[in-house]
Amino acid sequence: MGDLAHAKVMEMRAELVDHVRLIVQSEGWTQAQVAQRFGVAQSRVSDLLSGKTEKFSLDMLITLASRVGCKVELSVE
Repeated sequence: MGDLAHAKVMEMRAELVDHVRLIVQSEGWTQAQVAQRFGVAQSRVSDLLSGKTEKFSLDMLITLASRVGCKVELSVE
């Protein structure tokens, strides 16, 4: 993957993590509640909320974001 493409994917990952983190914080959910909602281990939720985006594929982040009610759209320009 070229540098520009890699940077764009990392940007999308970071944006998705930020949106999910804001929803989790605004709802006041515990990591255990988020893990149950996501269907993942609590350690994965900890990684996500700590901003460890490199541990998640873009596909997984889209799935997790949709599980907390985010509508994810892709725009190609």
